Amino acid sequence: MHIAIRPFGNSRGIVIPKPLLTQLGLEDEAEVSVENDALVIRKPAHAARAGWGEAAKALAQAHDDVLVMGDFSNESDEDLKW
Repeated sequence: MHIAIRPFGNSRGIVIPKPLLTQLGLEDEAEVSVENDALVIRKPAHAARAGWGEAAKALAQAHDDVLVMGDFSNESDEDLKW
């Protein structure tokens, strides 16, 4: 299949036909890599930040959402000019 490379602002891109997206099961995100002089587009292994919301709720319910590094002192801020 021949696809034109089109300008998108300062970049360039391609429009992927809907039948190809459907065939691959792609919707909003994809993994892109270069392999053997070919551009390869794959379905992501998992959605970005998947499960972060549930993990944060579980930490809060377990009262385990304390600062790991603690507070930072502002003693050295006196020399800063704003």
